[in-house]
Amino acid sequence: MNNGICLSKRTKVSFAHALLGLAFFSSQTWAAAFSSSNEDAISVGEAKVKKTVIAFPAVRSQAITAAVARTLTETIKQDLLFMDMVKLLDPTAYVDDPQKTGISLNTFPWKDWTQIGAEFLIKSELTQEATKALTYEVHFYDTLSAKEILSRKYRATLGETRNLAHTAANDIVHALTGLPGIFLTKVAMTCDLTGKKEIYIMDFDGSNVKRVTHHRSIAFAPAWSPDGTRIAYSLFNRHANNIRNIDLFEFNFTTNSVRLLSDKKGINSGAAYSPDGKTLALTLSYMGTPQLFSLDLRTGSTKQLSKSFGFDVDPSWSPDGKQLTFVSSRAGVPMVYSMNADGSQPNRLTYAGRYNATPSWSPQNKKIAFAGWIDKSFDVFIMNPDGTHIERLTKNQGNNEDPFFSPDGNFLVFSSNRTGQKNIYVMNSDGTFVKRLTYGLGNCVSPKWSLTSGETSK
Repeated sequence: MNNGICLSKRTKVSFAHALLGLAFFSSQTWAAAFSSSNEDAISVGEAKVKKTVIAFPAVRSQAITAAVARTLTETIKQDLLFMDMVKLLDPTAYVDDPQKTGISLNTFPWKDWTQIGAEFLIKSELTQEATKALTYEVHFYDTLSAKEILSRKYRATLGETRNLAHTAANDIVHALTGLPGIFLTKVAMTCDLTGKKEIYIMDFDGSNVKRVTHHRSIAFAPAWSPDGTRIAYSLFNRHANNIRNIDLFEFNFTTNSVRLLSDKKGINSGAAYSPDGKTLALTLSYMGTPQLFSLDLRTGSTKQLSKSFGFDVDPSWSPDGKQLTFVSSRAGVPMVYSMNADGSQPNRLTYAGRYNATPSWSPQNKKIAFAGWIDKSFDVFIMNPDGTHIERLTKNQGNNEDPFFSPDGNFLVFSSNRTGQKNIYVMNSDGTFVKRLTYGLGNCVSPKWSLTSGETSK
């Protein structure tokens, strides 16, 4: 499995055997083991969105802040272009004279922008106070309706210039789409750069990579807390008498500390925080067959959620916290299921392919993404929460696994070995505009996107 759990088809298997499966078998191996002669053909998604045309003249500034203004301009431009839905007008087309016009409403002629095809306009100015603090004023206009849709002032220090730009870009995107901006979010993942598997984080665009864990073992299956200040992950650990176990830990960015969450005998893995951050859903095997449990983060108490003759793994919460999706082999092959948060009313969602894994619920509650084995490889699929309208997003480019939605639901981050080594990629939620994010970090898998920028601000 992509979260590190690979189990025998026998329901009564020793933990030692399960441990060996976890260490040495990949999801591809298990997909082959669960193979069948029937594979459904599912089409690859196509782009359906017209790009929004935005004009963004250079940030007005004093000579002393010109370099900072250029950094602001370029960072905001790169953020907006990351969205793919945006087209920035070529500055050579601008007819507006910044020396004769202002940035606030009614200080410039609309025709200067509508006649060159700008649908929206960003006007901004940077000033520096006596304390050397920066003030950045932004106005965002709908040129076709001749109205202002965003007006805001930001204050920051010189060292916070990029975060200032990301914050402004987030607000612009929110004003444009009504959805949260992603430019201060991060992606967590497992990479083996050191020869061991450790947890790393990076900015949404692959920059600013940081190593989080230093266990010199196998740390895997990271999961962000809703506020972005903590990451839960599983680790191959050693208990008394040198017995290896898969324990669950949590790294806290606020205190820069690690705490043990669960070390029950066997597997403690595949954690997912509930939307309110009070509970974890995870797989435990101390009672025998790996099943789903809830873990109260305040009391440490657990409650069994699933009861099946197969293994149940890979939980993912619905945005309202009322349901969970997960993978179960209860029908003989691993498929995606859903159930209520209390474990009631389990319902099978997928029937296509040989093996389905790692479902991820969109924060907007509109889609569920998952990896499926079909045509002798893993690919990324999305479907409605009831299992209808399955779309295939990747094809003929190696194995593509571990899909996870961005906070706005517009993107999917995933792992792929399309270039030989496993790296992290991001694509639009319709399968278009694929970008590689990781370079030189060894094999990287299991990416998870933070919902907020909590870690960034620490």
